[in-house]
Amino acid sequence: MEMAPVVFIEDCAKYPFLKQASAQIQQLELTIQNIAEPENALVLERAEKRLENAIFEGHVGGMVKDKRTEISSFAVAVILAIATKNSLIKKRYALAEAKTAYAKMLNEPKDKIMAIAKDFSWNLNSGKPYKDFSLGFNFYLQNAAHLHGIDWKLVNQLLNRGMVFLNQDKVVRLLQEEVRNRIEKRLEGSEIKNLPEAVTSIADKLTRLAQEKLGQEMEELPKVVVQTAYPPCINALFEAAKANHHLSHIERFTLTSFLVNVGMSPDNVNELFKTFSDYNERLTLYQIEHIAGERGSATRYTPPQCSLLQTHGVCKNRDDLCHQIYHPLAYYKRKQRLDSNSAA
Repeated sequence: MEMAPVVFIEDCAKYPFLKQASAQIQQLELTIQNIAEPENALVLERAEKRLENAIFEGHVGGMVKDKRTEISSFAVAVILAIATKNSLIKKRYALAEAKTAYAKMLNEPKDKIMAIAKDFSWNLNSGKPYKDFSLGFNFYLQNAAHLHGIDWKLVNQLLNRGMVFLNQDKVVRLLQEEVRNRIEKRLEGSEIKNLPEAVTSIADKLTRLAQEKLGQEMEELPKVVVQTAYPPCINALFEAAKANHHLSHIERFTLTSFLVNVGMSPDNVNELFKTFSDYNERLTLYQIEHIAGERGSATRYTPPQCSLLQTHGVCKNRDDLCHQIYHPLAYYKRKQRLDSNSAA
């Protein structure tokens, strides 16, 4: 039976990324020009707190009592995040909103979960008699593709007639990915012009605070690809690919996601795999472009953290710098900075 959509204002306040919430925001007549007006002071204050909590705590904080203020603050927080012009802040904000939604959805009744899933055009139904829900396998694959762990492999799911049977915790975790992707897309907007001074001032303050707390993480990746700064594990994978040695799925994903993040084009990455025995030009290029954020959800994926690479045996030839690093991209940035300082 088709579920009714989420239309209650309480739901829009809890899940302001929903399409119904966007309609509510439009009715409130909030504009770029009047964000900083006295009548919207509480909205701007909550929006600032929303983004601040996202940057430093990994969630967006507790809801305020007034539902309209809560809904509006999401729209203003998106504007603030864009105004920071910092990709790390934007990613942290999108993830924090998604994680906050995840925690709330865990305790929702099944009909509410189905209504939220409908907002993302999911094919989600009751999973009786096996599980809480059944989900179209294409929606499962789309959101579980980069979730690591044996529990997420499709072969380990109950699959029947194109439907994957799942309990609520897993469905909600997949919805978290949808939420993150939707918000990241909203944050991709170009620079917003003619923002009130109060808004740009808050954005600048949050950027400074983030720089103080996050330090090196805030540094943007250099625009020019520098192979001498590759971490040892990436160098090993790169050389193995050039020598046509077999790479496992996680090795291919790690190498590809690293290379596209440091600035290599999908076409150049594709050249690495052309001599592989299982090479398929159309499929390989599609997968590379998907990882680069040029296909599908438009999300650019990053390599796994070093701890996961160690677990899967991908971490090789560790050097002294590796012991100070938690992620291959962090190594790349640090190594370039150290090489630049030593050359000065």
